[in-house]
Amino acid sequence: MRDDLGMYLKLLRSAMIDLINRDYADFVNLSSNLIGLDKAINDLQAPLGQLREEVLQVRQALDDEITAISTNLDENLKIRERKQSLYSLQHAYKSLKKLSSILSMETFMENPTKIDVLEQAAIELNQLKFHISRCKVDMSTDQEKESSKLESLYLTFLNELFLACIHEKNSNLMVRCLRIYLTLDKITIAEEQVKHEVLRPLIYNIVNEENLQTDPLGLQSIYHKLLNILNVELKQLLDITLYPDRISVKGFNFLVNSFWIEVEEKIEQYIKSIFAPGDPVLFHKRYTATLEFLIKLEAECVTPETLAALRNHPQYKSFLKKWNLPVYFQIRFQEIAGNVETILAEPVSPDSVKGSLTSLTQKDFSLHATCIVWDNLLRIWADDIYLYQLFHKFWKLSLQICSRYQTWCQNTMKQVWPVINETNSSSNSEHSTRLNFLVYLYTDVEKLINALPSFLQMVQLKIKDENVIISKLLKESLDETSKNLANLLPSVTKEIVNELSEQCVTYLKQVSDIPRLFRRTKRDVPTKPCPYIKSAMVPLTNFYTDYNKIIPETVIPWLELTLSSLTQNYLLFVTDVLTSVQKTEESLRRLKKIRDKSTGILPSEPQGTSDDEKIRIQLKVDVDGYVNMIKEFNITTTDIHHLQELIDAVEAAVKK
Repeated sequence: MRDDLGMYLKLLRSAMIDLINRDYADFVNLSSNLIGLDKAINDLQAPLGQLREEVLQVRQALDDEITAISTNLDENLKIRERKQSLYSLQHAYKSLKKLSSILSMETFMENPTKIDVLEQAAIELNQLKFHISRCKVDMSTDQEKESSKLESLYLTFLNELFLACIHEKNSNLMVRCLRIYLTLDKITIAEEQVKHEVLRPLIYNIVNEENLQTDPLGLQSIYHKLLNILNVELKQLLDITLYPDRISVKGFNFLVNSFWIEVEEKIEQYIKSIFAPGDPVLFHKRYTATLEFLIKLEAECVTPETLAALRNHPQYKSFLKKWNLPVYFQIRFQEIAGNVETILAEPVSPDSVKGSLTSLTQKDFSLHATCIVWDNLLRIWADDIYLYQLFHKFWKLSLQICSRYQTWCQNTMKQVWPVINETNSSSNSEHSTRLNFLVYLYTDVEKLINALPSFLQMVQLKIKDENVIISKLLKESLDETSKNLANLLPSVTKEIVNELSEQCVTYLKQVSDIPRLFRRTKRDVPTKPCPYIKSAMVPLTNFYTDYNKIIPETVIPWLELTLSSLTQNYLLFVTDVLTSVQKTEESLRRLKKIRDKSTGILPSEPQGTSDDEKIRIQLKVDVDGYVNMIKEFNITTTDIHHLQELIDAVEAAVKK
């Protein structure tokens, strides 16, 4: 590093020398140009200082003048304001005197056209308020009291005339009164007058506990009477203030600020029992009646502004919140889910079957559990239970019930069927066995899957405004439910096949007894199959007889699967017998050779058919009988797995 720094220093020195040599003339000129610069600077200091003093003097003079002008302007403004206040005070006293004269009791009461007097007085009252607002000089206490007294007296006269116009249904005078209220910016007072003096007595007589309990229609009748007030007592007033295409006075909202507020207050005060969700039937009836009332009330709001004012009103929102919908849903949930759970929690038994074999071809379900599940699915969306505000909760409950039913189906296939006497089962096609239950379960699941699309259509009709996104989500969720239910069918089929196989395979095991029937018995060559073949096929024959005419599209596949399983077992049993026969035959042959060799007797040709050959022939006859009985089911033998192997095995054994 030291060597590098030394080299770098040499380079810097070299570069500095080159720079001085190249710019030598500029360095020399720079030093010569600086000669006498300090003297020139000293010469400039004196004139610059004098100029600064002059600028400061001018600035001070301007500041003094600005201050003087501002002071004069402020004084002039105060004088103008004082003059204006005195002018307004003078006019205020004149307006007070004139208004007092107009509103004197004798003058007003004797005047036949009181509305003209009120309109004239309104002008003076507005002028009085205007001048008082501009008057910066305080009025005397007596004058302020007189002003307030005159305004109160004026409003009393105006309110009385306005109410008289409403009762007399005088629309012309009503319009003039409303315009006076609008001119005086007393819209709220007009709405309060209608609320307290016109509506309160009428609503008090309608909204009370007695009418709620004694009237046959209850709350519905109360709402009808309330709407009748709009169509009778307030009709003219609403026509004047709401409809823009008629003689309209804008700014008033008697529907919301007078009618609705009074109705909501009286409902909450006198019949708040309607909000109690303890009785779900009564709660649903009252809530739906309330929604119908609100829909009709909103229909009276002919302009978007009025409708928005109603929906955004705090009392409108609080009124809807008083209906405890979560509690109502919880009660309904306990009812419906309780009914479903009660039936699904019971262990399966013969009593679980509701229908008979003929019910398989009908739309009705065959199991009590499926009937209860379907009935409660429909009940959820019944008009006397369903509420649109709880749509999402009811849909979730529907999916939960379907899922619970799916779990029940899975559990029933694992449950042990109660032991019953099935001695005569072969002659009784209506007996309630586990096999029949499984068949009913299979058909019920199929029927439920086929019924779900119509169920979805029914639910989609409950959606307002036909929301495409919601409809799509409903379909997707229900399709998943249908898929899950459809996944049960192979399991049920497997259980049916196992049940049939278990009933048949016991008899097929008797094939192992065939050697004992022919060894050293000198029986004739067999020509008929053994009884065990017929006995083994009896359960399948009964099953075929019971269900083929009813559900052939499923019976044949079930029989094919059962026969394939049965044939596989039969093949094992036959193979074991043939193997045993062959071993026994070889053992006897060796013993005979040893015995003949020891005695010196030459082996002789066997006479007739041996016992082992009879055993093989019997097996061949049995298998042929088995195949013929399969053909009686109208089943193609090629569709039965392992059947050809079985046939080939016995034929090969006979040819030996």
